[in-house]
Amino acid sequence: MVISGAVVPTSTPRRPDGLTVGVEEEFLLVDQLTGAAVPAVEAVLAEIPAELRGQVQREFQTSQIEIGSPPGLDLRALRRTLGTLRGALADAADRAGARLLAIGTAPVAGPLPDVVDDPRFHRIVERYGMLVPGPGNNGLHVHVAIPDQETGVQVLNHLRPWLPILHATTANSPFYQGADTGYASWRSMMWQRWPAVAPTPRLRSHEHYQRLIADLITAGQILDEGMLYWYARLSAHYPTVEVRIGDVCPSLDDTILLAALTRGLVGTALTAVEQGRPVPEVDHHLLVAAHWRAAHDGLEGLAVDLSGTPALRPGWHLLRRLVDTIRPELERHGDGALVDSLLGRLRGRGTGAARQRAVYAASGNLRDVVNFMAEQTRSTSIIPAPPHVAHGDQLPTPQAQLPTPEGG
Repeated sequence: MVISGAVVPTSTPRRPDGLTVGVEEEFLLVDQLTGAAVPAVEAVLAEIPAELRGQVQREFQTSQIEIGSPPGLDLRALRRTLGTLRGALADAADRAGARLLAIGTAPVAGPLPDVVDDPRFHRIVERYGMLVPGPGNNGLHVHVAIPDQETGVQVLNHLRPWLPILHATTANSPFYQGADTGYASWRSMMWQRWPAVAPTPRLRSHEHYQRLIADLITAGQILDEGMLYWYARLSAHYPTVEVRIGDVCPSLDDTILLAALTRGLVGTALTAVEQGRPVPEVDHHLLVAAHWRAAHDGLEGLAVDLSGTPALRPGWHLLRRLVDTIRPELERHGDGALVDSLLGRLRGRGTGAARQRAVYAASGNLRDVVNFMAEQTRSTSIIPAPPHVAHGDQLPTPQAQLPTPEGG
């Protein structure tokens, strides 16, 4: 990784003592009998308790539904909020004759669901046509507070080399339309067909960021800022950095771990900006390669080490390095012990992709994968690992309001 000079704001506002974090999760709705994606979003929305409807909304397809948490400092409170929303959504899906899955793509073959009847979505289909993804494409977006947008741009620069390992950690979509794709995150591969889906470029300033958006709109690659599908971006509506690389996570434990790691990374980047440290410079094509490897292998295989001369190393090795790097920020927010515990659980169960494949290997039936993922989605406590989960090297265990999900 070649180090070059950073572009640092002349004055960086002092950040608060703690950084708030909020989460958006997208889910798949499937038929209770067949396990195939089903266009049930309207029926499910009608069954959601009135007091929760402000934090639930439609997504792009009629087989998808999304939740968004309010921001907060306490990850345990975030977990309770997401648990309430997941549980209410799963119950609503049951009443509507569907099932709720926290899964990146549809494992069981079925017809392509319609796009939600929304003027913006219709314009997207008219412009981009057959790029519309198949059933699923469900992601996880984590918002972390920033002092201002200029600082946020510099944070994005510092995040770039770390996002592939987060990508690998969230891999949760190995099956698609009845087949094992050979990838841990097939959602990522489908998503890359879309315009402006890419690693965040190196940015000179917030003005540069805004000019790029305007130029992409002029070129017709995106219709609006909501279609800026970089792996990390500034929120168009809130004072946050939004990291949006991951598959939706199967269980609450996985989601809270990703929220903690993301906040730790953003906090570490903020410290680097405040101290005027140089920005890690990574060649764009190498970064694309690292994300491809993350999508292919997940954590259970190899990952591209971007810390020096590029090399392949076990994914768990790089995740351990990430945690060591952000440890001061984890402790600053009181997340250190929680992250160690959640890492141990992830180590024992494997990624969502590994869990799905282990279930399928035991039975040879994708309906069992659907049943297992429905249980994971509802889980509020540890679910034992499925059989034969393959692991990498050992990971030791050491002693602004978001009232609704943000579209796009």
